[in-house]
Amino acid sequence: MNKVAVFGKPGSGKSTLSKRLASATGIQLHALDSILFNQDGSQVDRETYDQAHESILESDRWIIDGLGPIGSFYQRLEAADTLIYIDLPYPTSYWLVTKRMLKGMLVKPEGWPDGSSVFKGSLESYKFLKLSPKFWNGDFMQRLEQASVGKSLHVIRSVSELSRFVDEKVKC
Repeated sequence: MNKVAVFGKPGSGKSTLSKRLASATGIQLHALDSILFNQDGSQVDRETYDQAHESILESDRWIIDGLGPIGSFYQRLEAADTLIYIDLPYPTSYWLVTKRMLKGMLVKPEGWPDGSSVFKGSLESYKFLKLSPKFWNGDFMQRLEQASVGKSLHVIRSVSELSRFVDEKVKC
């Protein structure tokens, strides 16, 4: 486990899992939101994003959490040696987005871009969740299984699996 791609729907626990994984392994975590957005919450231009993303992929060890532009997502799947797909049920993802939004009214979530509204970000997450079945579906799972040949693929389908993952999979 040296190059790890963590991905899934909004509100699936990617950030929490990635932070725990980085802490347990000592591998540097790169949250895509910090690459995609400026400190004021505006989106970076595509060239800046592509350069930052490529630079990370060229390094020896990384954990990248998120989806980002689809072309870069597939580059990441190819470059990674470990793929972690968090595929929680939709009601769970909606609840986790809601929970993040409610907590975010009091305290900005860790890693949330400065200047970016947690409320607006949560509304975007709801919109993305509504459209997610068009991407996160059986066809995607087939492509993922093909892309994972020679790699370690982990599909997490419950909050309890998510909670146990680092303890069970990382030999400290």
